[in-house]
Amino acid sequence: MPDFAEPLARLITEFKRLPGIGQKSAQRIAFHVMRSGRGDAAQLAEAILDVKDKLTMCAMCNNIADSELCQYCRDPQRDQSVVCVVEDPNNIVGIEVTRQFNGLYHVLGGALSPLRGIGPEQLRIKTLIDRIARGEVKEIIVATNPTVEGEATAVYLSKLLKPLGMRVTRIAMGVPVGSDLEFADEVTMWKALEGRREI
Repeated sequence: MPDFAEPLARLITEFKRLPGIGQKSAQRIAFHVMRSGRGDAAQLAEAILDVKDKLTMCAMCNNIADSELCQYCRDPQRDQSVVCVVEDPNNIVGIEVTRQFNGLYHVLGGALSPLRGIGPEQLRIKTLIDRIARGEVKEIIVATNPTVEGEATAVYLSKLLKPLGMRVTRIAMGVPVGSDLEFADEVTMWKALEGRREI
């Protein structure tokens, strides 16, 4: 690694700690910050600190919020009877961009992973049960990631919630639109065949 002045080297090191940022990207970003005006750098620093100081977890669904409730939980136009369960707050973005879902969310804070010491107690499942106990929720859509941990979490939630009289559904998975079948792996094809429907 080339020698940089200490403040620049420190900034590069900090940027490298971000996910998906390697040495070259960290250097480009650091040089951009260095070339920018002091006001731009101050705005960047303030935005980073605001994320730490002004954001919290929604009291109802555990999503990121700037007040007691997140924007979805405080929206009276959303369907209170359908709750989509996701692993992390960033998963909500992928669902919201479709503009097709109008229910509420529940963020688990991860997925079951016994090898990493993550069991049901480490996830926010109890608060989901508490929401169901209030009687408004009629359907739970499990939208955990299509990984071994996500599948295990989906199965666990289904076994836990169905006896409570809940309709529990799982998002469909399979071949993405616009791709070729020859490039799909066996798990993707299996899920696509399993989730087939009449046309």
